[in-house]
Amino acid sequence: MAKLKLALYWAAACGGCDVAVLDINERILKVAELADLLLWPVALDFKYRHVEAMPDGHIDVCLFNGAVRNSENEHVARLLRKKSKVLVAFGSCAYMGGIPGLANFFSRREVLQHVYSDTASTVNPGGTVPLEKVRIPAGELELPTFFQRVRTLDQVVLVDYYLPGCPPVVDQVWAVIEAIAAGNLPPPGSVVGASDSALCDECERKKDEKKIKQFRSVATYRPDPETCLLEQGVICCGPATRAGCGAKCVKANMPCRGCYGPPPGVTDQGAKMLSAVASVVDSDDPAEVERIISQIQDPAGTFYRFSLPSSLLNGAHRKEIA
Repeated sequence: MAKLKLALYWAAACGGCDVAVLDINERILKVAELADLLLWPVALDFKYRHVEAMPDGHIDVCLFNGAVRNSENEHVARLLRKKSKVLVAFGSCAYMGGIPGLANFFSRREVLQHVYSDTASTVNPGGTVPLEKVRIPAGELELPTFFQRVRTLDQVVLVDYYLPGCPPVVDQVWAVIEAIAAGNLPPPGSVVGASDSALCDECERKKDEKKIKQFRSVATYRPDPETCLLEQGVICCGPATRAGCGAKCVKANMPCRGCYGPPPGVTDQGAKMLSAVASVVDSDDPAEVERIISQIQDPAGTFYRFSLPSSLLNGAHRKEIA
């Protein structure tokens, strides 16, 4: 049987998805038996011109991780879509926007102002910010255009499959690679390597439908390892998050952060989480409810930690400013 032609690419992300592929350990040798790597910039020396020279559809499968933050990300996304038979949004950033997508709460100008002027460690008295083009004696230097907003991969090109996680769980990565090699994939548009249930449905912690008057942080509170975290006042995104990760965070007595995205039928993960939080607040008094809710640190950043660019909200309350 002919070997698969496989590509992996890293856009606006932290690199954890590439590490997740390496974390399949000795099975990476099995991948080498199943597929020829035509592109993997983080591990091997490939250039864009090598991909541009390929015939359209030459790559069997591309695992694309990272959101689309700048013009280079967009260019490569369109290029790899053209050259690939199957394009997989690999990880939370490509799937939903991920942590980089939280920048959508701010304008491009605000982001650059904060990074290059306002941080405590920055010394930049001239207020210098990166320019797209700079002329030097040796020629002209260029940087990609920094876009106003972070976009998900499918907001730029057609995506065939989605593999969630920050990063995807190693066993799921391997299972998807095996499924690809065997041609055993679900219909296009499916989320692979995950369950159709919410994480709460598979969580083994005790749930007593207890209501609370206080929200807590795991930085200052050690939760009971047997009881539902949300019923202890710890924000756990299990009610609004797809299962399939093995509940690794919850089993380590840490709350789910929501990186596997919403379960089927949930349009907006943050709104679903807000509803779950409202259901456990033990008060009908508006003033007391406000006091209890005010204990949640950064609710927008918490409920939309991984999904802001793909959400109904999408930072749309902010005015578009260049």
